[in-house]
Amino acid sequence: MKIAIIGYGGMGNNHKKYIIQRLNDSDYPEKLEIAGVYDISEERKEYASALGLHCFHSAEEIFSDETIQIVLVATPNDLHLPYVVKALKSGKHVICEKPLARNSEEVKRMYEVAKESGKVFEVHQNRRWDDDYLTVKNIVEKKTIGEVYRIESRVLGSNGIPGAWRRIFAQGGGMMLDWGVHLIDQMLQMIPAKIKSVYCTYSYRAGEEVDDGFDLLCKFENGIEYRIVVDTNSFIELPRWQVYGDDGTASITNWRRDVVEGRVVRVTQRVDEKLEGINAGNGFTKTMASRRAETVSELPLEIVRGDKNAFYRNFMDAVIHGEEPIVTKEEVLRVFEVMESAYESAHSGEVIHKTI
Repeated sequence: MKIAIIGYGGMGNNHKKYIIQRLNDSDYPEKLEIAGVYDISEERKEYASALGLHCFHSAEEIFSDETIQIVLVATPNDLHLPYVVKALKSGKHVICEKPLARNSEEVKRMYEVAKESGKVFEVHQNRRWDDDYLTVKNIVEKKTIGEVYRIESRVLGSNGIPGAWRRIFAQGGGMMLDWGVHLIDQMLQMIPAKIKSVYCTYSYRAGEEVDDGFDLLCKFENGIEYRIVVDTNSFIELPRWQVYGDDGTASITNWRRDVVEGRVVRVTQRVDEKLEGINAGNGFTKTMASRRAETVSELPLEIVRGDKNAFYRNFMDAVIHGEEPIVTKEEVLRVFEVMESAYESAHSGEVIHKTI
């Protein structure tokens, strides 16, 4: 099957370089041929040409080409809606980079057109298959550290807001739409309960019109508190994940691909009669003293590897065999409802009490 890429920046190139190629190199029977790319930037066109890719003169040329079955949209966020709608109406199946849109109304419009067209339409929520996320999800589900009551998910960097258009509100810039959409999707996939409240603060330290980071706290009806922190001005790394359970703690410190590292510690003796206090700061404490080794046990970190081909294989199966898309409309709209509640909270300074 032939696929054309609209928008050949970082993510468009990533799809070609890693994702599509990885699928084609696997033993999966259905393959994707890249028919070509379209980008408004002459520099990106020259780059694509240097890689041996055909460059279309316009998006309309792609839409009118009957040999192309699939269109991948990897443009700035404000262009997702028009390109997705035109591609679907021209009879193409569509993959769209995240975030699917700038707001939930645009999301609904895309799915309306997809339903009318009868074509497969999915957003590329690829971080559902991150090894670190799946490892934490496994710890929560198996109750490795007992009943989990608090989860902290952090993505920290020190390079500011990337690129140019991500600094512009009208183009769908900001870290909530860039990273929040991924981390919230992970949260909703992990916790099998409804959210009952949302509180969020945005950071504008870079002086741009969009957020350069945020701190989001969601409370679930099952008692779990889930905190998501994104910061682009942090020069010291903190754990990617910190998970608190009734009987232990888990921490993921390194989340690079294939190099997931961390610790899992579970209590074996709740009350330690031999606990000795420590001098800390300008005082003495037993409460915050380190536990004796005899009262805890360090467990091996059971790393769960994600299927890196899962999204594309599912998409191809949906196109060819009619299988259900793995990323659904309802899931996407729920993520947007959380993001829009976070925006409301950040700009009102209030906790948003609603069931999501």
